[in-house]
Amino acid sequence: MRPLNLPNSLTVSRLVLTAVFVVGFMLGTQNGYGIALFAFVVAAITDFLDGYLARRMGLVTSLGKLLDPIADKILTASAFIFLCAHEQRLCPVWVVVVILAREFLVTGLRQIAVEKGLVIAADWSGKWKTTFQISYCSTALTWLFLEALGQQECFLGQIARPDSWVMPSLLWLSLALTILSGLQYVWNSRDLLREG
Repeated sequence: MRPLNLPNSLTVSRLVLTAVFVVGFMLGTQNGYGIALFAFVVAAITDFLDGYLARRMGLVTSLGKLLDPIADKILTASAFIFLCAHEQRLCPVWVVVVILAREFLVTGLRQIAVEKGLVIAADWSGKWKTTFQISYCSTALTWLFLEALGQQECFLGQIARPDSWVMPSLLWLSLALTILSGLQYVWNSRDLLREG
């Protein structure tokens, strides 16, 4: 069995880091939130790196095309679910439902396309959706960590706090881009849907 290339190794590391994030968040302690924040940020960096390196190094593979979106969805879905379930309710339940519904919808459309020998490429709205989702989750995790440290009044804490303008803005932009990108996927797949 051949070893994974660098981009695919980064993608697999994102799955491992997601597990580390989950364990850290579940601890619910100062160290746990620190671990969760660190794991999430590093995993998010691998999200941007693996695709870039795959294209740059000519290492785009079928395995990478399969694993990358799965790893992305597991990372962001885990973060949104935990932020929703946290006692501070940093994300409304209905927003998480919309985000997860969009991911299932797009996965289904991509599967239909694959069965017909087609590829539905990610468009600009999907990429911006991911960027804002990661930014929102990173901000919320930063707040939880700083609050656990008792540093919520520091400059970064003031920016990250839930009642400042940053976190709500990132959340609503994430939601808007989630809906927009979902509608764009449906529109771009309209011929496939007509065929049944």
